[in-house]
Amino acid sequence: MTSHVEDANRRDFLVVAGNAFAAVGAASLIWPFVQQMNPDASAKALASTEIDLAPVKEGQAITVMWRGKPVFIRNRTKDEIDAAAKVELSELPDREARNDGLSGAEPAVDANRVLKGHENWLVLVGICTHLGCIPKGQSMNDARGDFGGWFCPCHGSHYDTAGRVRKGPAPRNLEVPPYAFISDSKIKIG
Repeated sequence: MTSHVEDANRRDFLVVAGNAFAAVGAASLIWPFVQQMNPDASAKALASTEIDLAPVKEGQAITVMWRGKPVFIRNRTKDEIDAAAKVELSELPDREARNDGLSGAEPAVDANRVLKGHENWLVLVGICTHLGCIPKGQSMNDARGDFGGWFCPCHGSHYDTAGRVRKGPAPRNLEVPPYAFISDSKIKIG
């Protein structure tokens, strides 16, 4: 009898050890397949970008790339801020802020398109919402449209100094990407 009980304990141990060995082997085979689905280092590097705003003077604009898209950053003048703040929501074709930094469908007032305390800095994804063209208005010599912001030469959409569509076939305002100030003169997009 004793040999029968010892054989059962030994058999149980061998079954558990064999199953554990098989599980570890299967996991070591599956792991590379799961790992290859994660983004690589170059994709992670594009997820966010830091921009130094110190060289950008009042009234100037720069274009940076983020996730393969152009991002317009404009240091707005007092007149541009005042013009954007005076626009009534009833005058806008798209009344949503389109700000990834806000929750939900906030109204497209100028205050919802910029960060509080940094109202002079406007950060927008620079792709026309009609058919994906790049609007003009970043250079001082560019046509800025009827509202002083951006003008899309492809089909004639006009954006104001807050990046809101005012005229033309574009259905939505220019998107505001998620961004934050990490110092007085540096932002992080993404």
